[in-house]
Amino acid sequence: MPKRIVPLTDFKVRNAKPAGKDVKLFDGGGLYLLVTRSGGKLWQFKYRFDGKEKKLAFGSYPEVSLADARGKRETARKSVASGIDPGEVRKAQKAARASEVENSFEIVAREWHSRFLSTWTPGHAVTIMSRLERDVFPWLGSRPIVEIKPSELLMALRRVEARGALETAHRIRTVCGQVFRYAVATGRAERDISGDLRGALPPVAEKHHASITDPAKIAELLRAIDGYQGGFVVRCALQLAPMLFVRPGELRAAEWGEFDLDAGEWNIPAERMKMKQAHLVPLSRQAVEILRELQGLTGHSRYVFPSGRSFHRCMSNNAVNAALRRMGYDKDEMTGHGFRAMARTILDEVLHIRPDYIEHQLAHAVKDPNGRAYNRTAHLAERKKMMQMWADYLDGLKRGAKILPFPGHAQGE
Repeated sequence: MPKRIVPLTDFKVRNAKPAGKDVKLFDGGGLYLLVTRSGGKLWQFKYRFDGKEKKLAFGSYPEVSLADARGKRETARKSVASGIDPGEVRKAQKAARASEVENSFEIVAREWHSRFLSTWTPGHAVTIMSRLERDVFPWLGSRPIVEIKPSELLMALRRVEARGALETAHRIRTVCGQVFRYAVATGRAERDISGDLRGALPPVAEKHHASITDPAKIAELLRAIDGYQGGFVVRCALQLAPMLFVRPGELRAAEWGEFDLDAGEWNIPAERMKMKQAHLVPLSRQAVEILRELQGLTGHSRYVFPSGRSFHRCMSNNAVNAALRRMGYDKDEMTGHGFRAMARTILDEVLHIRPDYIEHQLAHAVKDPNGRAYNRTAHLAERKKMMQMWADYLDGLKRGAKILPFPGHAQGE
């Protein structure tokens, strides 16, 4: 006859002492307290499933009381009676919790950041991570990325907006969108929820670099540049800035080793470009003439536009803007960066060049129909025609002529 099990009491559990070996104190229904030789008190549940004896741990006493352990036992017994193995349920729950941690927004975001780190400048990479750590991770970092709702992301963005950093809030939404799209691509999210928030934040007042885009005023500026009484190197930079319309930093740090004047090409390496992609600038006949003349003075320097104090350093980042001020153009009228807006506006609105040719030459991100970024030589023949046409147009403005695009030529056909 099986031995009758006397249910445990709180007093007996509390006062159970370790012996020289592990001791099991049974409560009935498969539940028992394992008192280890070292003094630990562990709740365990013994049951049979599919003809096999199994055990399930319920935690330790006193964190799990006798009443708590009995409640866990009854839940487990109901699972067994329903044909469900409580041990397998426990394993599945544990795996789900581990998956939630591995697929939390912060884990995915840091993985994304690490994956694309090499494509950014160090400063840009630090800015992205600092924004995530300060404005997103405290609120969404531990949440499984697949469970985050648009309203939760919006609440995080609202906090940024509330401190007066609306532009930063927009940038953070963009970054979060990239993280969500990476999660989709790696099978950890269903979609990019940031897209639902378009229009949810107030628009940022658009800022433009001051630029002259009226052809008559451009003509006056070009003539003022040709008559510039400052240094010869700075004057050459001023003459090339509208002609090449690269970013000011790309121009002032240009190196002679990047130029092939015979081929009429300037190859800017990826590390000097904002988007970290090599860029090719076709040189017009006028640009080559200026560069050859300048080469006689600075050709023995590494830099095309060396500093006035040392040929071992490039021209300062304020040289072109300072020259514009000397010529009477204040910062609200024209800047070195404004030559890009000048070229973009006239090439599009006056010369009717195809927009994708202009965007390529501005070194903006342009993708083919399959979503792939074009390489630096894309539409090179058309861009060479465009750059020569642009230089001819500028020459015509200085002479007071009205230059019109040739049919077909403007489109690179």
